[in-house]
Order: sequence, then structure tokens, then C-alpha cells
Amino acid sequence: MRIAVIGGGIAGLASAWLLSREHEVVLFEAHGRLGGHTDTHDVELAGRRWSVDSGFIVMNPDHYPLFSALLGELGIATRPTTMSFSVRNDRSGLEYEAGSTGGLFVQKRRLLSPRHWRMLADIVRFYRESPALLDEAGPGPTLGEYLERHRYGEGFRDDHLVPMASALWSTASREVLDFPAKYLVRFMANHQMLKLAGRSPWQVVDGGSQTYVRALAARWRVDVRLGAAVRSVRRDGDGGVLVDAAGHDAPERFDQAVLACHADDALAMLAAPTAAEREVLGAIGYADNDTVLHTDASQLPRDRRAWAAWNALVPADPTEACTVSYCMNLLQSLDCPEPLVVTLNRTAAIDPAKILKRRPYRHPQYTHASVAAQSRRAEINGVDRLWYAGAYWGWGFHEDGMRSAVDVARALGVRWPS
Repeated sequence: MRIAVIGGGIAGLASAWLLSREHEVVLFEAHGRLGGHTDTHDVELAGRRWSVDSGFIVMNPDHYPLFSALLGELGIATRPTTMSFSVRNDRSGLEYEAGSTGGLFVQKRRLLSPRHWRMLADIVRFYRESPALLDEAGPGPTLGEYLERHRYGEGFRDDHLVPMASALWSTASREVLDFPAKYLVRFMANHQMLKLAGRSPWQVVDGGSQTYVRALAARWRVDVRLGAAVRSVRRDGDGGVLVDAAGHDAPERFDQAVLACHADDALAMLAAPTAAEREVLGAIGYADNDTVLHTDASQLPRDRRAWAAWNALVPADPTEACTVSYCMNLLQSLDCPEPLVVTLNRTAAIDPAKILKRRPYRHPQYTHASVAAQSRRAEINGVDRLWYAGAYWGWGFHEDGMRSAVDVARALGVRWPS
């Protein structure tokens, strides 16, 4: 078969790589590079070159089994990393790093803070009690409703859980409280985040995540069209699919098409979406995240002892959203003398002279409506030769995009992994 794959992020890359084993594949990517959120930048500092990721960063075999299998098949090496987490609250002056007793009390005055001690007690209680949500019928409460119902303190909510969830999903703090609590807890349980000890170690791709993209492109048999934004996709009525893309005078005909792009982009491409496609794809929303790679240490905790791999910042202005900065020196084991930091949605506060790269990314957002839409995937996937792949079918992470691609490939006759 001749198959169009639309989108060059992880879902599109994996779809094209797998399907090209059995079929003729054309990959359409609107931008001038492959990778999507797999985005590695080569920067020169202190007389050396550093490969720094700004999108997809961490993985491990336990929670990313399919992606790990891909790396293994490509011969891509990984290295251990840390998943330490810190919070800096500019409203209260609080700073802590959650990985050790010393980090939790890096500010000695917190030893006398009832709010801080209650936060720690609530962390332990949440880890112990929240899994019971998974046994309840129905969609369950929002996170905000759950925390209020079980009388969790403001310190736990505002100084720990909301900043952490905001960092994980690149989501505004006010929207985190609207998350389905059951969905959040299921993710945390699956990723062993409800354990105080014995968590699986995390890894990063050695040399930057783009390493695996280059390896894929060097090995596959795929017709790659960069800068080829797809204007429309329609069923032609004769058992085929017509894809109209920039750079071509007329639509091209394919036997199947995989829309491996954001759900709202996929819906916008459909010339004649069905009612189910409108309902399912239209229920999945996205947030824009202005992402900056820079060397401005002011976006990290003021006390260097509190620096972590993931650093959440609660702004002094209560109308501003919680933001996150990733310390890439720690995450990628980069011994650069300057801090290499990736910060989301706080560009105005970063010294412009210290900005190295700037990228716009979009991440799926989770509500009861979007979670319900995920359960309806079978109603639209593969119907009339159109398939939908993307991380939005899961928790929005790299493995979710990979899994969706594997599902499509298996449905079209490609068995992997063996």
C-alpha cells in the first residue's frame, strides 16, 4: 500500500518507520526539520559545544518500553539522569528541593513552619490514600474537588502538587485543579510517583534526543517531505485518500493516511469530518508553551543548594501561572560552567542577552471531556482509511505517541516488536 503519514513528531516518525517495513510511505512535515518535541540544540559556551534538549528529555525502560525497544534496535545509547524536583514560591519566599531531608529544609526556618510540616505529612497521606480513587466507578472528581473533599492543606496544594503537575504537563496552575483526579493518580501510580523509595531510575539519550531521529532517517525507506504543510485530507470515494500539501500542484492519492499530528490540527485538515471525528478530536484541547533555552540562573531557586532537574516557580503575582525550568546541566549531565536552563512561559523575565534558543511547543490538556474522548478512539481510528496517532491518546508523553503509532502499524499488518 501507499501510505501518507502527516506529522514528523514521535508519532509520525514511529508510524513511518514501522509502516515503511511493509509499505510505501510518504511523510509530510510542515516545518523544516523532523522531530517535533524531540529538539536538540548545538550551542557553544566556554569554548565547547553542547547538545542540549529543549523538548523531550527523559525516559526509562520500565515506563517507556516501546520507545526503549526503538532505541535498542537503532543502537542508541542512554545515560542515567536525576529526576529531582524543587519549588520556589516567590509569594512566600519558600524554596525547597524534594529529594532529601537537607533539600526539604534548605531554609532552616522551615523547621518551625507548621505549613511546611503539614505539606510533608500531606505528601505521605496523598501517596497512601489517592490510589483508592482508581477503584471508584465513573470519572470521579477534579483534582481541586478531591483535595478539598479530603481536606488537604494549602501548602500541599500550592507548594507541591499543583507546581509538580504544572511542571509535568506544561499546564497553567489554575487548570491543574480541573484535571480529572483519577487520571492524574493513574499516571503517578503507573510511573511509581506514589512511592517514597524504590522508583525506577530515569535516563536521557546520550548526545541529545535528536540522535535517534538522525538514526531513523539514515535507515528507513521513507519519502520525507519537509516544509510540506498539509492543507486538506479527504476520502476520494474510490477507496483512497487525497492529501493536498504545500509544494504540490494537485492532491496526491494514497491507500491510507495516518494523521500523526495534534488532534485539533488533524480535525482542521479533514475536508469532510464525520460527526464522531468532530466530537472526539474536538474534545482534546492544547496549551501553547513558549519555551526558551538560556543561561539565566535567576529562573532557578535563589539558593543553589535547592537546584534540581525540575524547578517549579510560583510567581509573586497570584494572577500569573506557575512555571517550570529544567536544569539541563543536571538532566543531561553537562559539566558546562554556566547554567543551561529550559524555561516555559516566562520569557519576559529572562535576560535577553542570555537566551540561546526559543521554541513554541503545544501540549495536550486534560479534562473529563478529553479523557472521555480518548475512550472513543476506536470510533474514528481506521474508519475509511484514516488513522490517528499522537501522544494525546495517552498521557501526552513520548511513549504515548510511540504506542499510538505501534497500534496503527499493527492494524496495517506490521508486527513490532517481535
